[in-house]
Amino acid sequence: MLNEGDIAPDFTTKDQNGNAVKLSDFKGKRVVLYFYPKDDTPGCTKEACSLRDSFDIFEEKGIKILGVSTDDEKSHQKFITKYNLPFDLLADTEKEIVEAYGVWGEKNMYGKKYFGINRTTFLIDADGRIVKIFKKVKVDEHADEVLEAFGEK
Repeated sequence: MLNEGDIAPDFTTKDQNGNAVKLSDFKGKRVVLYFYPKDDTPGCTKEACSLRDSFDIFEEKGIKILGVSTDDEKSHQKFITKYNLPFDLLADTEKEIVEAYGVWGEKNMYGKKYFGINRTTFLIDADGRIVKIFKKVKVDEHADEVLEAFGEK
């Protein structure tokens, strides 16, 4: 499990348009790396829209937002289009990133056990170090908590 103060594991994957994205490409910028279970589901939509609604502030402060789920590029494109999301969503279909960040695990819903993404957000500083980990995300207020943790609110 990763801890605050650790160097964020680098990765390469594809965004919603099939473009290669490497975390290390953002060295020198602060990054919000948020992991969410599934495109276009109620909690994930609220979280994405919270970040969308504050996107101008993130841009103004030079903070990059990257969403990650195990959905594919086509699913991400639909989600972005439907909710007018202005940031990239990364496809981790091989589950390499979710494993590296320790957010893939057993879940329990309505008495059924299954494996999936535990909603978690990592705030990464300009040097690539994890400065804050949100394990309990308040989907409606997430943008505010992130900005506050970065000292921008």
